[in-house]
Amino acid sequence: MIHGTKKIKAVCFGEVLWDVFPTHKKIGGAPLNVALRLQSFGAEVSLISIVGQDVAGEELLSYLSAQGLSTALIQKTAHYPTGTVQVTLNEKGNASYEIVHPVAWDFIRFEDLSMVEKMVAEADIFVFGSLSVRDAVSRQTLLQLLQNKSVFKVFDVNLRKPHYSFEILELLMQEADFIKLNDEELLEICRHLGSSHHSFEQNIRFLSQHTQTAQLCVTKGPFGAVLYRDEQFYYNSGYFITVVDTVGAGDSFLAALLFTLFSGKTAQESLNFACAVGALVAGSEGANPVLSSERIADFMQ
Repeated sequence: MIHGTKKIKAVCFGEVLWDVFPTHKKIGGAPLNVALRLQSFGAEVSLISIVGQDVAGEELLSYLSAQGLSTALIQKTAHYPTGTVQVTLNEKGNASYEIVHPVAWDFIRFEDLSMVEKMVAEADIFVFGSLSVRDAVSRQTLLQLLQNKSVFKVFDVNLRKPHYSFEILELLMQEADFIKLNDEELLEICRHLGSSHHSFEQNIRFLSQHTQTAQLCVTKGPFGAVLYRDEQFYYNSGYFITVVDTVGAGDSFLAALLFTLFSGKTAQESLNFACAVGALVAGSEGANPVLSSERIADFMQ
């Protein structure tokens, strides 16, 4: 997983959408957020998705182009609108979501899959989530791309009721080389799989063995995260910050963790950096605030 000075290539698959807050709207979607953050660190990133042939879709594509992110693998459809999510924040800044269905990103399909398969095969990292496969069309496309054995496959668990099934979650976990989920998702999934364990570490080991996935990371909100890698546990207890909103914090955390691991940093260095980035995003408005390397370094001090 050490790539030295070679430019890291990543492909992210799934939903691109607008997060609609009570007073404004922001571009979002976990794969898009991960892609933007990876690119901000210097990775070469492609995004596989689809938007509607509408104003929201055009605005989204224009924004991504302005950020320098390739839109070559983002399709358009006249049959469904660009995705939207109604976001509500509680008094602590924690978000709840009402995800509109069906929308464009439920129907990611390629007439010529070979070009997309080639891009995935040439990438170092392939990131996918659970939300984008709630519909059979996008799910079939993803399962086809997951047949690739050369790329490092990262499953970003994103449980949003009622948009998931345990059967599909289990299938995707078994296809992954790395699983990222939060503490509540870990317990929900492990309970469903029959775990009788109570501790974090026991459940992480249980899930790793059950899915034959050697690397897992569990985020714990303001209390940091746990990384399990090569049968070793690494911990960060979090960085103090006043939360503005938590939207996208986990996505930036994942991007930061992957980028630093693939850049050859140690597991502990990577986890510390990722927790700092996640905290800074939670302390800012929206999913994709600009974070300079100097700001991150100062914050970690």
